[in-house]
Amino acid sequence: MPDPNPLLDELVQSVRSSARYQAISPDLVRQVGERELSKGRKLKEAVKTTRSKLHQVAVAYQETAIPYEKYNQVLKGLSTDFTDPQLRDFCRKAMAQHASTAERLPILDTFFEDILAPLAPVHSILDLACGLTPLARPWMPLEDGARYDACDIYSDMVGFINSFFDHIARPGRAEVCDLTRACPARPADVALLLKSVPCLEQLDKQIIPRLLVQIPARHIVVSFPARSLGGRQKGMAQFYSSHFISLLENLPFELKRVNFENEIVFILTKKKLTGHLS
Repeated sequence: MPDPNPLLDELVQSVRSSARYQAISPDLVRQVGERELSKGRKLKEAVKTTRSKLHQVAVAYQETAIPYEKYNQVLKGLSTDFTDPQLRDFCRKAMAQHASTAERLPILDTFFEDILAPLAPVHSILDLACGLTPLARPWMPLEDGARYDACDIYSDMVGFINSFFDHIARPGRAEVCDLTRACPARPADVALLLKSVPCLEQLDKQIIPRLLVQIPARHIVVSFPARSLGGRQKGMAQFYSSHFISLLENLPFELKRVNFENEIVFILTKKKLTGHLS
């Protein structure tokens, strides 16, 4: 339990009183707010800067409210067959509501095939800071009965993803988590960390090397946007690539890069230990 701090409690309550921030993990709101207050800011200013930071790392990617209740009702009438056109159309329309997955829709038919097929057989996925990526499950070349675990900072999104998992009747569960505090411990064949590194680094500049080592998966798929939310390239691909490769120095991974039109993908594979204990 966090230490009692009435001023911080008031900040968290104030930030989450806005509908745009209400579903964000209170642990994350508290962490960001505590940092802002530690800078000597007054409560009103700390509330404003906390909201600003949360907007940069989360709210900007879903500027309008996603109608989860409506989607849950539609979902009930759909097939569970991954090849069914209506189910796929539903997943595409839902993913279009979140900027990160919306950008991937033009390459959805090949994206997961290209990055996951070479890693086969894949019996389990751990999707970190998942957004609406779990709705791309029908396009993923996973083994029959593969488990899909996911986490994100939005409680309403997590609830919707769990409804989707229940509907398609495949093993999987989503949970609310703050990756700056802890990484889920369930092991997986492949972990996904798609277009989340820049956001995580805004919360903790030192997080990525630490997180990569903690992730309980043999393969980790990390991606970066090739364009800004406004559609500008601005040398982003080169910047993110150079930056990420620099973070991997002295870490135990083999690296493979795959380029897509809107996304740069790095597939990290943990190196096997050589030699033996005497």
